[in-house]
Amino acid sequence: MIDAGLSRKETFERLAAIGVDPESLNAIVITHEHTDHISGLGAIARKLGIPVYVSRLTAPAIPWGEFTPHLELFQAGSRFPVGDFEVDTFTIPHDAVDPVGFSLHAEGIKISIATDLGYLPDSIRVHLQGSDVLLLESNHDVEMLKVGPYPWAVKQRVMGRMGHLSNDTACGFLQETLDSRTSTLILGHLSEHNNHPEIVRLMAAQTLEERCLAPRLVIAEPGRPTEAFVY
Repeated sequence: MIDAGLSRKETFERLAAIGVDPESLNAIVITHEHTDHISGLGAIARKLGIPVYVSRLTAPAIPWGEFTPHLELFQAGSRFPVGDFEVDTFTIPHDAVDPVGFSLHAEGIKISIATDLGYLPDSIRVHLQGSDVLLLESNHDVEMLKVGPYPWAVKQRVMGRMGHLSNDTACGFLQETLDSRTSTLILGHLSEHNNHPEIVRLMAAQTLEERCLAPRLVIAEPGRPTEAFVY
């Protein structure tokens, strides 16, 4: 499981809804220490008795409380096995201590995850190439963010190079870099206040059509689980 931002109860309920037994999990892999990515981490790891893979710099930034699970520490940029997967890690630009994205490899399938990043440097574009399944952030509509309820300092953070990808930036990646191997494209980490799923869907679909690409397009809506993707 990558990240653990939901409570143990909700995580287990969502796993059950897609037919996954929580006891079948053998590890949790963490991207960074922000609360929406680790709030259920301690309780889940403790209940299941499974290790947590986390970067050497991120681990001390997590408030473990009374329970610290078994930690498997890695260096950002390294590759390591987790169960049946080989996991590639890559540094992402975000205002956390040592944030990372992941590409998972198993049985000839590549699954890449890149959320919580302010822009897409060439190094990340290289890591995302050749992905069969890609989860990419499409966090906010710039105009909605500008007129939305956030304080100006927060708006600047979100729009900054260590913040989050806008719909425009995500579509720029689809226009310039996405390759034809990607058969499932998931756009996620949408802001509840500064975006709308149909805006994301429309912009992405138009960009893909312009490039004559036809991956399955899925918008991961806030507060709603997506379907399970089976390869």
